[in-house]
Amino acid sequence: MRTGTRPGPMRGLTLIELLVALALLSLLALLSWRTLDGMTRAQSITQEQLNRWSNWQTALAQWDADLDAALATEQVPALDFDGRVLRLTRSDPDRGPDSGLRVVGWSLQTDPESGALRWARWTSAPLRRTSELEQAWQQAAQWGRNPSAQDRLQQVLLTPVTAWQLFYHRGGAWSNPQSAEGSADLAQTPATQVLPDGVRLLLTLPAGGNPGGQLVRDWVRPSLGGEGQ
Repeated sequence: MRTGTRPGPMRGLTLIELLVALALLSLLALLSWRTLDGMTRAQSITQEQLNRWSNWQTALAQWDADLDAALATEQVPALDFDGRVLRLTRSDPDRGPDSGLRVVGWSLQTDPESGALRWARWTSAPLRRTSELEQAWQQAAQWGRNPSAQDRLQQVLLTPVTAWQLFYHRGGAWSNPQSAEGSADLAQTPATQVLPDGVRLLLTLPAGGNPGGQLVRDWVRPSLGGEGQ
């Protein structure tokens, strides 16, 4: 009768082999964490860029909408730029029973949290009386120079900007809104055509930002058959 060979004792891992295995596992875990961290950072940066571009698109769409809705009244101009704040009178976007006119202001304001300049929009409550319209027109100018606490409640801080310029298209050429010639042209224009043919917006963006450099936006008066570009 044959008997099988007895197996020898099983050999376990030595301490050195165990330490090497643990080191390899730790290295793999570290590499995996760095890969996941890199993917998370890339996703976060991409999302920030998308949010930034979305904010720009929203701000510029609001700019175009305000200019499209601008209208002349017998009390105040439809559009006025004093070098610091752009004021305009527009129809109320809320088509309710309490709707009226609104005065809108665009300017650069300091962000109280970061101290950086931001493009900002101020809007009045619905206006239904001449006295209210004139008061809101003056309040918009005051907001552009030195906003009060109440003014800040009526403003929306938009995208970071370091400087801005405006040009009007009048008489077939671009000119400074504050030029004497351009002002005279508008003064002689019928009230129904008080708006310039176009408005060119130049925004200087913070260095190192995305986007950076200078952003140009042209708006064309809807009655001319054009659209904002």
